[in-house]
Amino acid sequence: MIAMPISIQGGEFTLEETTIARVHEAMREGRLTAVDLTAAYLERIEPFDRESGLNAIVVTNPRAQEEAAALDAHFVETGEFVGPMHGVPVIVKDNFDTIGLQTTGGSAAMAGYIAAEDSFQVQRLREAGAIVLAKSNMGEWAIHPYRNISSTLGETRNAYLLDYPTPGSSGGTASALAANLGLVGLGSDTGSSIRGPAAQLALVGLRPTIGLTSRAGIIPQHYTRDVGGPIARTVEDAARVLAVIAGYDPRDPMTATAPDHTPADYTNSLDAAALKGMRIGVLRAISDTQTADPEILALFERALGNLAALGAEIVDPFEIPEFAEISEGLWCNTFRYDLERYLAAADNPPVRTLREIYEAGVHTEHIEHYFQESLAVTVAPEEMDPPCSDHLTDPRRVRFRESVESAMSEAGVTLIAYPTWSNPPRPIADPGGPFGNNSSRIAPHTGQPAITVPMGFNETGLPVGLQLLGRMFDEPALIGAAYAYEQATRHRRAPDGFQD
Repeated sequence: MIAMPISIQGGEFTLEETTIARVHEAMREGRLTAVDLTAAYLERIEPFDRESGLNAIVVTNPRAQEEAAALDAHFVETGEFVGPMHGVPVIVKDNFDTIGLQTTGGSAAMAGYIAAEDSFQVQRLREAGAIVLAKSNMGEWAIHPYRNISSTLGETRNAYLLDYPTPGSSGGTASALAANLGLVGLGSDTGSSIRGPAAQLALVGLRPTIGLTSRAGIIPQHYTRDVGGPIARTVEDAARVLAVIAGYDPRDPMTATAPDHTPADYTNSLDAAALKGMRIGVLRAISDTQTADPEILALFERALGNLAALGAEIVDPFEIPEFAEISEGLWCNTFRYDLERYLAAADNPPVRTLREIYEAGVHTEHIEHYFQESLAVTVAPEEMDPPCSDHLTDPRRVRFRESVESAMSEAGVTLIAYPTWSNPPRPIADPGGPFGNNSSRIAPHTGQPAITVPMGFNETGLPVGLQLLGRMFDEPALIGAAYAYEQATRHRRAPDGFQD
């Protein structure tokens, strides 16, 4: 794609592939306003989302230009930005409560529902000067990891090849950002829903440590595994978003210790030399499976060579004792309980129970089996056998995390590496597997943070992601390593067909 400059106030500014830093530099120099930037993105959505069939955007914010104008007025009057997200148009996944815009969780049963208050992360972004540009399509109720299909909008397609899907359930945010329909975005991740879509759209997706970012105001899929976090085109922009959304929220007690683990500025970790001397473990138990795609494995080996060339010490293989045993059987179905708890606290939602949603008959066919399984669950998580609780109190999850971090300590390893997915997506017309989704193997259960960063493209032209996993609250190491790798390899490129 050729980046085409747009005329703004008699000058030019290149919208495609821009960053927060470039936007703010142009604003300070008087070459760009929030109104102009917002208008430019809005003007792209009709041709590049609706007409192309990308199908990433559910609804745009009718007050976006008004909000942008208020930010511009503030800057003119004070000479200062409102905050670190001043004038940044954000794509928000449709399970984040957002004042003035519907929040449906991808379900037609929730059509028209508007929350009375913002989710904590959206609130933080607005306070920092961000503009909620649009809500993005998502996999219905965040259930399906392999397709991004809602009963409100249908299927979101992969911006690189429209005959292919984007994974769920943050695929709308990912495809929108890949096609340059917004500057940065929010996604949620239960098993893989930030990292999977980001990997297959040549983006950076960061699943934070559970407890670093608040889950309040996000429609849950599996509350004890859910987190919200940034999706962006660059590591730097992901770090900038994380710096705003991380922190304590009394509505989510798990975040009580977040201030103790939050650095003053995550951008301080953006060091091109961060990999020098860092020991990275290669978890072959994840990467080298019988069904792993040889082309993706070759790209992974190339990535390991890049990491080594940048000064990392590669520990290969890195082993976690009894990994197969302690990593299995950790999922449990709490969807009904978690969703109904959210709906009970919501302000006049159109439905209150999963049974009502199911009997409305508007859900997509591919989640029918999950609805039936969930409706059969009649006990709360703590009453299950064994109990299904959070990563701090569930003995199985504690054992798993302690085993992972103990193995890391014994090997002197800072991060663990593996392909985000070991197989490329299948065409929409041929949806069979294998899929090779590796994101759900560790982080959702242990609570540890993980990041995916582009590591190239396969011969079909689809992006492939490298995933790094760190210790609890060690986002600075993840950001530093991902940034150093990104800056040296520059694998990110925009998709063809989405230029002015």
